[in-house]
Amino acid sequence: MRIARNPGALLGAAVLAVLIVLTVFAPIIAPYDPIAQDSQSIRAAPSRDHLFGADTFGRDVFSRVLYGGRKSLPIGLVAVSIAAVVGVGFGLVAGYYGRLTDTVIMRAVDLMLAFPGILLAMALVAILGSSLFNLMLAVGIASIPDYTRVVRGVVLSVREAEYVTAARVSGAPDRSIMVRHILPNVLPSIIVLATLGIAGAIILGATLSFLGLGIKPPEPEWGNMLSDGRSMMR
Repeated sequence: MRIARNPGALLGAAVLAVLIVLTVFAPIIAPYDPIAQDSQSIRAAPSRDHLFGADTFGRDVFSRVLYGGRKSLPIGLVAVSIAAVVGVGFGLVAGYYGRLTDTVIMRAVDLMLAFPGILLAMALVAILGSSLFNLMLAVGIASIPDYTRVVRGVVLSVREAEYVTAARVSGAPDRSIMVRHILPNVLPSIIVLATLGIAGAIILGATLSFLGLGIKPPEPEWGNMLSDGRSMMR
């Protein structure tokens, strides 16, 4: 209901919905094969035949943007899912048990945060290899510290609550306490963080492809398309 009262949120939701629909139905909507080359259309300007023009190989840019979204959008969704699941687990354990467990986990998180996310993701891709799955995995791992720190902070604020203490005194196992009593308090913060994180993950994945560490041409992906288009902007 709050979203319905916010014009900006409605506009953003509408744009996102259109983008998802265009991406999902790219095979139906795209007028050309995204990797088909046409020597007659090299660097063609936007026109009725090529809405976004054509690139240096005569490939239709509009078709490539649609198909590129089929890789860029999943990168954001899968990477955030990986980061959220792992980060929530680490954050729950660190915040609930505290002491040595908390120290070990948070020092590992601090070590990861000592490196910019892009550098950490680049190192992981260099180790794992260049593929769509490895790109998702690298972006997801680079995002884990953010979720761990947020979840730990929430857990520290609720672990001494009366209902948690009552569950502990009644003999409930630690796993049950964390899942049934603490996790519900964590979810709102995670949902907000994940919503913002999807956009960041898409940008990070596109950046890696732009630098040549992600999906390789001629497969369309927003990052490598930007890299290919640099020569057109000079």
